[in-house]
Amino acid sequence: MPLLVAPALPAGSLAAQEQPHLPVRPGLALRPWRDDDATAVRAAFDCPTIQRWHVLRLDDDNEARAWTAQWAGRWRDESAASWAIVDADDRPVGQVGLRGVLLAEASAHVSYWTVPTARGRGIATEALLALTRWSFTLAGLYRLALEHSTANAASCRVATRAGFTVEGVARGSVRHADGWHDMHLHARLRTDEPI
Repeated sequence: MPLLVAPALPAGSLAAQEQPHLPVRPGLALRPWRDDDATAVRAAFDCPTIQRWHVLRLDDDNEARAWTAQWAGRWRDESAASWAIVDADDRPVGQVGLRGVLLAEASAHVSYWTVPTARGRGIATEALLALTRWSFTLAGLYRLALEHSTANAASCRVATRAGFTVEGVARGSVRHADGWHDMHLHARLRTDEPI
């Protein structure tokens, strides 16, 4: 069945380029994950807060290496991307990424987390803003969306500070270890006021 609208972005828009390193601010940057990040990733996923909101744990170093290794393939097939948020010593202190990339619609969902020592300093917000700027300018995306549990006030603050408007609540849409959660839906459009 033919589409009546041309795809917003052609296939190959991401895969034709290397996943970029993105500056955030002095001492903070985004870079693609590497195999040698597996130990830091495993430590991050040992955090009860990350497990609570991301509903995932890694049981050994092999699982952590598989987690870091998956991103190169997902970049190539243009379905998702993930960046390590790294400090001045190139140590991962968090993650920010694109999920559910739809080039035909020029849209994606964003995700983020930080390790406990990086929380409360605006790092997640700054990383999300850096990814948003790149997504709207160099990647050509039009819409970025995110969702988080209505019980996750910290994630809501990050989204709001990064200019992601609350669009509504999806009732009982995600199951966490403690049961079903209502999810806040946030989004930004390329045409929104820059922050």
